[in-house]
Amino acid sequence: MNDTQRSPIINVKNLTRKFKDFTAVNAVSFDVFEGEIFGFLGPNGAGKTTTINMLSTLLKISGGEATINGKSVSRERTAVRKSIGLVFQESTLDEDLTARENLRFHAEFYGLQKDLYASRSEELLSIVDLSDRADEVVKNFSGGMKRRLEIARGILHHPKVLFLDEPTIGLDPQTRSAMWQYIRKVAKQNNITVFMTTHYLNEAEYCDRIAVMDKGKIVALDTPNNLKKLVGGDIITLATSDNVMAKKEIETRFHVEVRQDEDKLVAVVENGNELLPTIIKELPQNVLSIELKEPTLDDVFIKLTGSKIREQEVSNVEKTKRFLRKRGRM
Repeated sequence: MNDTQRSPIINVKNLTRKFKDFTAVNAVSFDVFEGEIFGFLGPNGAGKTTTINMLSTLLKISGGEATINGKSVSRERTAVRKSIGLVFQESTLDEDLTARENLRFHAEFYGLQKDLYASRSEELLSIVDLSDRADEVVKNFSGGMKRRLEIARGILHHPKVLFLDEPTIGLDPQTRSAMWQYIRKVAKQNNITVFMTTHYLNEAEYCDRIAVMDKGKIVALDTPNNLKKLVGGDIITLATSDNVMAKKEIETRFHVEVRQDEDKLVAVVENGNELLPTIIKELPQNVLSIELKEPTLDDVFIKLTGSKIREQEVSNVEKTKRFLRKRGRM
């Protein structure tokens, strides 16, 4: 079934959030369909968390409209909250309670019947591999265990949509990979739509579709594979004995655009397998290293915004901090 035949579980039209003279989210529009893993990819400060906070009713909408499960985020906040689960960047677990007690408290908050809570909590604890630690206080858990428990808690009341805001931030790559196995397994078993933000490019690969967000706007929205096609070809990365002259030589001889990336040269080309040996053979400068690869989401982001996500993170975070200090909120 294609998107034109499906009804969106999340519908967003011209969603905007302003903080006085600063526009954090600038008239974004998109749909999310039931059962999707939908991702927001972008640097810190791009507006990803602000968007989630508006959709989850934690932050007032400045303009536009959004619905979740047919309910207005602005006018039917209680109904929306019953339809969603949340996992924040920072842990919100009560670390003096056990894993089981954290789940029980959440079940009581959502009015889950005892027998339903009992069956679901045991099932979820098993799925996230915490059954043997269920009666241990959370402060003894590792970061990865806490994250797994938060995901189990967020799904306990069977929400229509699970919001994950940088769900694996601060975790090592191996733990992040394991976390995504849990998320995908739980979401599939319970037909839950996952809406997640990340600036980890490998995490974005798990998404069915990705919205690339930069400076409060969505600059592209498609499947990971289709986004990669925007780059326009294969990518050759090389280092030479004289990168300045090599850049000029490649652009002149082979009529391709070359950019400098730290101590490497990068060119997007068609038929990379044919061009690569010719470059090695004909380039006057000594080729110290050369690599041919298919486009990645990092390459997509560079094409769309002109820089890498990791290059923008520090600057955007600092801008946000300066803005909040100026407003007396830090």
